[in-house]
This record gives sequence, structure tokens and C-alpha cells, in this order.
Amino acid sequence: MEFRDVKRDCAHFKGHIPCSFNKSEGAICSSCKHYKAIETRILIIKLAALGDVIRTTPLLVMFRRKYSNAHITWLTQSPEILPKNEIDQIYDLNASSIFVLENSMFDVVVNLDKEPEACMLMAKIEAVQKFGFTWEDHAVAPCTVAAEHKLMTGFFDQLSKQNTKSYLEEIFEICHESFHQEPYAIALDPQKAMHWKNTLHNLSGGKPIVALNTGCGPRWNTRLWSEERWTQLAHALKEIGFFPVFLGGALEHEKNERMAHSTGIYYPGHFDLKTFISLVDACDVVVTQVTMMMHIATALQKKMVLMNTIFNSHEFELYRRGVVIGPEKPCQCYYGNTCQLGEPCMNAIQAETIVEAVKSL
Repeated sequence: MEFRDVKRDCAHFKGHIPCSFNKSEGAICSSCKHYKAIETRILIIKLAALGDVIRTTPLLVMFRRKYSNAHITWLTQSPEILPKNEIDQIYDLNASSIFVLENSMFDVVVNLDKEPEACMLMAKIEAVQKFGFTWEDHAVAPCTVAAEHKLMTGFFDQLSKQNTKSYLEEIFEICHESFHQEPYAIALDPQKAMHWKNTLHNLSGGKPIVALNTGCGPRWNTRLWSEERWTQLAHALKEIGFFPVFLGGALEHEKNERMAHSTGIYYPGHFDLKTFISLVDACDVVVTQVTMMMHIATALQKKMVLMNTIFNSHEFELYRRGVVIGPEKPCQCYYGNTCQLGEPCMNAIQAETIVEAVKSL
């Protein structure tokens, strides 16, 4: 076989090493039955944060449906969260990746980050169609008119408060498409998932397992619910036949240990991201503030009670599996890290309200 017979446009082509079918079957391009020509090359740029990366994954379903023989590349700072079986090439954000992408040609490029590094890269990449955000006149700019709405709601709180579209409706519109409940995708370790399902099932005795995600990161502390409220909720759920589990990351570890000790409620500890996702997968219902957990639970198709005060609740897409709970008196601290009323509005949400929401699910 000669070089001119090599199918470098094949979806299985590895660039400079044997493809999987050559390794497993000895297949060669001139007679290979697995040849699959790439018809559309797509690049998605969504760098951070983890939750934002997860909630962008419904685009994969849409692009796979629209382009049957697409090769999808994703540039991110969070490659560990993406499902490798649904994306052909995942690049971590570094100088090598940027060099490769700047010297590649795509049919479709989508950039959903407004940060300068993402927009500047978008402006340099060659593509037939560009959707999302780029860099013009020393600042972020829309690639098409469809991206203007998302930029304007980011520029001005007044417009953001008036928005009635979910994030998914917005990003699909940016791509000149309509959102049809396409699901999230996430990397899930099957062995870890099975381990935690067995562990929690044995501990719960078959009771419904409710994950209580007690943290939210330091960016907006106004999202935090108090220890007193979490403790009240855990006791109340246990009393009516649920099996509550405290969950969180390193920032919540001491708090969760403290609450577990005072209540007798199970707290497994804090773990790496893969293990955390597996733990959530083992639960039946998730109670959380607006944070990465919301997106993990959505990706795992869990029932969810979402507590929200400072964000526009229209932004959230819960796929009819969840409810959004806020204080009776609407919060005035829009995207704020301090509460104008002194006492955080989150504490106006009562444990009894969350219990009723869990029961309703």
C-alpha cells in the first residue's frame, strides 16, 4: 500500500500511529471496512468553570444529529469532566493546543467564553462558520447577531433580570439552533459508580438517599445556607424515612464533619472529582445551592431541589426533574457577594420548605 492510499480523512485516523482497527485486526486503508470519512469538523471552545463546561455538553447531541459524520474537538481547562466516548479530540488549554488549533481549519467553531484569551483565539482560528464570541476593536464581540443577546445580558444587570431564556436556550440560539431538551453528558467511572451505589444502598437499608450538598465555592458567599438550616433539614429528612448524606468539597470538609458528628448523619468525606460524581450518581435526590453540583446532578439525571436567591431562575434548565426554591421575599442582591439586608436571604429559606420539596419529588 502506498501513501496516496492512506485515508487521512477517516474518523479513525490517528495522525502518525496505527488506528485501533489496524492494531486489532491488521486492517489497512485500501481494504478497510471501517472507513468513515469526516464530513464536518467542529470545534467547541468552553474553558471553565467545571459547571459551565458540563452545561454546554447538550450541544454534542445537537451537532451529532445535524452532522452524521462530524469530528468534534473541544478545548477546555477541565478535560476530566468531559465524556471521552462522545468527543473525538479533547485539548487542554496550553500553548501546544493553541498552536495546533491556530493552524487548523474547521467547518464550525463555537466559542461560548467571553474571556479575552478565548475570544482572541476565536478570531485567529480559520473556519467556514463561527458562532459565539470573538475579538474585535480590542474587546469581546459577537460572531453573529444571535450572540448579541447573551452579551447584552452580561453587560447590564437590568437586561439580565429581564431575561426569560434558559442558558441552554441561549447557547442553542447562538448556534442558530433550537433547544429540544438535549441531555447533558458527563464522564462517569462505572467501577466507582457501582462501588458507591452498593455502599450507600447497604448503609441506607433501601431508603431513598438524599444528597445534601452544603457548599458552593467562595465566589458568591450569598449562596450559602447556614449550618443550622442544613442540620435541621438532615434531622427532618431522617425522621420521615429518608437517608440523608452530607456532601461537599475540601472547603466544606470541616463543616460536614462537624454536622455529621452532631447529627449522626452519614458523611463519606471529600474526594477527587471522579469519586464525587460517582457518589452523586448513587443518590436519588440532590439538595443543593446554585453551584457545580447543580450541573453534575442534571447530567446524572437526578431529581433536584435547587435553592436560589441571587440569580435569575429562568436561567436554570432542570429537565422537569427538579424544583427551584427561593425565599418568600425576593432577594435584592442580584449577583452580589454581600447581602443588602445584612442577613443572607438564603437563611430565609426554611428547612420545612425543602423537606416538602423533597417529598414532592
